[in-house]
Amino acid sequence: MGSEQSKNEERRNMVFLRKGPKLPAWEDALLAGREPKSLLKRGLRYVSLSLIMKGMTTTPDFLWGLHEVQKLNLSRNQLVVIPPSLGKLDRLVVLNLGGNCLKCLPKEIGLLRNLKVLFVNMNCLKEVPAELSLCRKLEVLSLSHNCISQLPLSFTDLTNLRKLNLSNNRFVQIPLCIFALRSLDFLHLGSNKLENIAESIQYLVNLQIFIVENNNIRSLPRSLCYISTLELLNADYNAIQTLPDDLYLLRRLRRIAWNPMDKGLHIAHNPLARPLPEVVEGGLDVLFNYLRDKKEHN
Repeated sequence: MGSEQSKNEERRNMVFLRKGPKLPAWEDALLAGREPKSLLKRGLRYVSLSLIMKGMTTTPDFLWGLHEVQKLNLSRNQLVVIPPSLGKLDRLVVLNLGGNCLKCLPKEIGLLRNLKVLFVNMNCLKEVPAELSLCRKLEVLSLSHNCISQLPLSFTDLTNLRKLNLSNNRFVQIPLCIFALRSLDFLHLGSNKLENIAESIQYLVNLQIFIVENNNIRSLPRSLCYISTLELLNADYNAIQTLPDDLYLLRRLRRIAWNPMDKGLHIAHNPLARPLPEVVEGGLDVLFNYLRDKKEHN
């Protein structure tokens, strides 16, 4: 009788083990005695490794020996630190560290000379290492949803940077180094603490999308009107009362836009002085004609 009871208990335990939480793929592979390289996926463009949503609080040591990897996704874990060993992965082209608990990045990130895309959004960064500017091939950088209030002056060296997302941070003014990034075509500074936009914004001659929604901006600079490439200007939810007379020069703005995804001029939820609210209701052509006439009569 005791023997039968023991067998039943053993069966219940086996069922419990089978129903238990599965090991992350990388742990399962290593416990099975497989080479860590077996985790790599070889696509048409990149050798990639994804360890997304694995519940990791630290990075596995084997990772830094995978020198072939070009695309690495460590997003949506609970990583607190990325070790200096990151610098060993010098073939990396794409690195996603988004959605972790990182308070800093190692200075060895500057050794990733082939890096083109870097996501460190939704972390706890207060600063960015100056060494990141050594990644001269960088084209896309997202630092959104952090606690950053300034950038290193050395960022002026990121001359290939085209897309920069600094939204949901603590910037009081646009960092001076940004105005040297002449290749930028996308700049997102929404949900910060900006009170103005410097006249130097005109140096971003290739800017197509400029988002500064949800700040404390009181006016748009006249120099902004000389960026002829602008297709989307989002200044919703600010403290803007007047618009620059030369705004009509932005001929690639096609409409007054209300949907956040639409290109055009976003100027809703601002305390615009009369008669601007009524003029804006008439559409972009009516607004541009009003500003043009206003300029000619001044």
